Amino acid sequence: MLELKFIRANADAVAKAVAAKGEKADITAILALDEKRRAYLRDVEKWRSERNDVSRKIGEMKKHGEDAEALMVRMRDVGDRIKVHETKLKEIEEALNEHLLWVPNIPAPDVPPGADESDNVEVRRWGTPREFDFQPRPHWEIATDLGLVDFTRAARMAGAGFALFTGLGAKLERALISFMLDLHTTMHGYTEILPPYLANRECMLGTGQLPKLEEDMYNTRQDDFFLIPTAEVPVTNFYRGEILSAFDLPKYLTAYTACFRREAGSYGKDTRGLIRVHQFDKVEMVKFVEPETSYDELEKLVGNAEAVLQALGLSYRVLELCTGELSFAAAKCYDLEVWAPGAQRWFEVSSCSNFEAFQARRANIRYRGKDGKPRFVHTLNGSGLALPRTVIAIRETYQNADGSLSVPEALRGYLGGLETISAPAK
Repeated sequence: MLELKFIRANADAVAKAVAAKGEKADITAILALDEKRRAYLRDVEKWRSERNDVSRKIGEMKKHGEDAEALMVRMRDVGDRIKVHETKLKEIEEALNEHLLWVPNIPAPDVPPGADESDNVEVRRWGTPREFDFQPRPHWEIATDLGLVDFTRAARMAGAGFALFTGLGAKLERALISFMLDLHTTMHGYTEILPPYLANRECMLGTGQLPKLEEDMYNTRQDDFFLIPTAEVPVTNFYRGEILSAFDLPKYLTAYTACFRREAGSYGKDTRGLIRVHQFDKVEMVKFVEPETSYDELEKLVGNAEAVLQALGLSYRVLELCTGELSFAAAKCYDLEVWAPGAQRWFEVSSCSNFEAFQARRANIRYRGKDGKPRFVHTLNGSGLALPRTVIAIRETYQNADGSLSVPEALRGYLGGLETISAPAK
C-alpha cells in the first residue's frame, strides 16, 4: 500500500503509475475523499476542543453555585454534532481505505516502459539449448508413456487442470523439492519453514493478492480462508504486525508448499499437460531487508533462482519486466524462463520481485533502525522454483531417442542413484 500523504504529494506520478500498470485505481476519488475526511476531522477536533473547554467552565460554574444549564444544553448539541460527524467520518475512511487497496505499487525509476511482454528486456541467457538427432516429443507424451503422470485419473478425482503424479513421477517431484530446499538452505543462507496452506483474508490483503485477484483464488466461504496461491502469502506474513531489529536483518526464509489457482479468465489457454494447472508445487524464497540494500538483494535473489536451473543443466533466459507486465505489488521484477525443446517455447519458472515497502505497509512489518525509529522493511520474493514448468523442461531436455528419460545428475542422489527412467514393463 502507498502512504496517503505520498499519494497526496505525488498525485500525478501515482496516476501515471496506475496507467502504466494497466490498473484502475481512481486517484481523483482518493484525493476528494481525503479532502473530505480532513474537513470532517477538523470540525470534529474543533468541537472536541470546544467541549473540553466548556466542560471545564461548567465544572467551575457548578463549584461556585452558578447556573450552567445553558452551557450544558449547548454541549449536548455539540456532542450530537460530534456523533453525527464521527459516523460520517468512519464511512469516509472506510471508503478511502477501500480505494487505497486498489492503488498498485509504483514501478522503480529504471523499470523499462512498455505495455506487454513484447516490451520486456532480455538481460542474459545461460546454456545452449540441446540439439536432437530425433524429433523431441512434448512432455505430456513422455510423462504418459513412462507412467509418470496420470491425467485421466486426476480428472476423475478433481476435474480438468489437475495432475496425478505416479511412481517415479511422484518421486521426481519430491526429489526436486528436496534438492531446491537443500540448495537454498545450505548454499544461499535461507531458513526453511513449512507454513499452512490456508491463509486468512488479512494475510491475502497484506501481500496484495486481495482485493484485485480474489476471483482467481479458492475461498472456503464458511471460514473465509483462502487456499494459498503461493507460499509468498504465509511466508511474507511470518513477521506480520512485528517490529524487527536492524541488527537481525536481512532475514531469508524459504518454503515448499502446494499452490492453488483457479486460473480465472484463462479458459482454453495451454490446457495440455502441466503447462497450466490449478494445483502445483513450488519452492519460494522471501527476504526481509533494509531499504538501502533491497535492490542489491534483488540481484542476489535472481542469482539464487538461477543456481537451481544451472545445477539442473537447463538453458534459460532472464527478462526484466516492463511497467505493463509488473504485478500489482511489485516495484521491479525479473522473470526466469526455461527452454522446453519439445514445445519449442520459453516457460516462466520464476518471478523475482522487489516490493519495497508496499507489502510491509499493508502487513505492518517494521524494523527499528540504529537510531531507534521504527521503519517499514522492504520485502522481496522469488520462486526457487515453480515445479510444473521446471519438470516440463527436464522431461523435454533429457528425453532419449528410445523413449527413456535421463535423470539430471543433481537429482540422482535423491533417487537412489537412478540414472535413467524407462517405460514400465507391460
